[in-house]
Amino acid sequence: MTLTRAYAQGQTADPIESTIGQRLNEIAAAQPNHPGLIMPHQNIRWSYAEFLAEVDKLATGLLKLGLFRGDRVAIWSPNRYEWVLTQFATAKIGAIMVCINPAYRLYELEYALNKVSCKAIISAESFKTSYYLEMLQTLAPELQSCAPGELSAQKLPHLKHVIRMGSATTPGMHNFDAVCQLGGANEYAQLSTIEAQLDANDAINIQFTSGTTGNPKGATLTHRNILNNAYFVGRNMQLSSADKLCIPVPLYHCFGMVMGTLCCISHGATMVLPCEAFEPQPVLQAVQDEQCTALHGVPTMFIAELDDPDFANYDVSSLRTGVIAGSTCPRELMKRLISDMDLNGIVIAYGQTECSPVDTMTEMDDPFEARVSTVGRPHTNWEIKICREDGSLANIGETGEVCARGYGVMLGYWEDPERTEQTIDPEGWLHSGDLGEMDAEGYVKITGRIKDMIIRGGENVYPREIEEFLYSHPDIQEVQVFGVPDAKYGEQVAAWVQVRDDSPLTTEEIREYCAGQITHFKVPRYIKLVDEYPMTVTGKMQKFVMRDQYAEELGLS
Repeated sequence: MTLTRAYAQGQTADPIESTIGQRLNEIAAAQPNHPGLIMPHQNIRWSYAEFLAEVDKLATGLLKLGLFRGDRVAIWSPNRYEWVLTQFATAKIGAIMVCINPAYRLYELEYALNKVSCKAIISAESFKTSYYLEMLQTLAPELQSCAPGELSAQKLPHLKHVIRMGSATTPGMHNFDAVCQLGGANEYAQLSTIEAQLDANDAINIQFTSGTTGNPKGATLTHRNILNNAYFVGRNMQLSSADKLCIPVPLYHCFGMVMGTLCCISHGATMVLPCEAFEPQPVLQAVQDEQCTALHGVPTMFIAELDDPDFANYDVSSLRTGVIAGSTCPRELMKRLISDMDLNGIVIAYGQTECSPVDTMTEMDDPFEARVSTVGRPHTNWEIKICREDGSLANIGETGEVCARGYGVMLGYWEDPERTEQTIDPEGWLHSGDLGEMDAEGYVKITGRIKDMIIRGGENVYPREIEEFLYSHPDIQEVQVFGVPDAKYGEQVAAWVQVRDDSPLTTEEIREYCAGQITHFKVPRYIKLVDEYPMTVTGKMQKFVMRDQYAEELGLS
């Protein structure tokens, strides 16, 4: 059907009405000996029956500590088996898991724990330059003199339990392994009773979204939100128990814990987590050793894998599918993924944490052009529309705000009704803040963030359009376009460009490449060659950081 206005619906299908714990129980009962969780960096190789047993050990241990339905339990760690166990153990007892960004520092940690009144935190000892336990001791010096589970901290008044990973002991803290041994017959009976009482519409997860201004907002998601999103993402990938999904993306974000681990659980596939944090070699090694059939990542991750000096020495021929998210896939990268990694069935997913997270997606058999220029069509059981600034429906091909409605829209931002109302309108539409357009077949193209749009001398300039053009230069590997202040025009176009290894490309040659090819006011006034970009842990570029840094560097602030 050919559309005449920018509104489309995805396919409809019966949703899963069970809770996350019930789904795990079903899968483990159906295939107890099937590989469930493989983590080479921690020497973990569990069948589904073994994985379920470990989840239940932690769940009953948490019950023994007095953690129950609705209590908030934070998890602060890179990708470790303890993270995965926490995800499913909290779901089984109805506690709300709070994902803490592994890169958070003192102020951010204090804000997050207090914003949602966390009663417990499960923490790694350290990661890179982040010494988690030391930060917790700084915020709660009372740990030094209290018994585990009896914390009463001035700065963290709701926090009672600190559960540390690793074998060392720390004053005032429980040990993760010891908590897993606490549950007895009473707690196991209690667990069965609780699981039967849980509702799929219960809040089960809080994820902090990193806005460009203001404090992070706690998007509150339910069993139904994230379990169904995981299931339908997997269905788009044609995932089954025969698949092994390599998950190098961070678990603290929806990409890792919904489209990764929960996606596997929903289809009985095998979870393969190759490393604590992304590095190309462990990923390639895991794909080869475990014969992974699917691989997730953001474009920068796939580029790093393909450009690894030893890439040709790894056998990745088992791959067939996976998800690229975070941004549109550049054309040249898609060609390399298909030709060099056998990822003929790789798909593009788009959405936001507030949508649990995917609301548009390409299909495995979509044409090449759709996979490099769009983020697909509305996902199963979703509606998508493009709205003008006045709220009216845009025409086909007209730029406006991307709005989504469906089962995955969050309950709201935790205890923040004002910002919730700014994001979800009375009709249930979630306003993404992204600019996009829809074609006559329902494919959506993301053209940028509303806040990223450049207004130069009254002309609207969409950074994505310029980026796509610059990607066509054979020596350009990555490019980010944004606006910087200008006294005369209001804003000028700036570009940070990463060239391919050994390329002698200069900024003047880049300008010459643009001349006569794109409108004069779209040609970047300022160009900087860079080796890396400021980005989130999940690989999303932080243009607001680039804008501020470059404006200061150029003396334009």
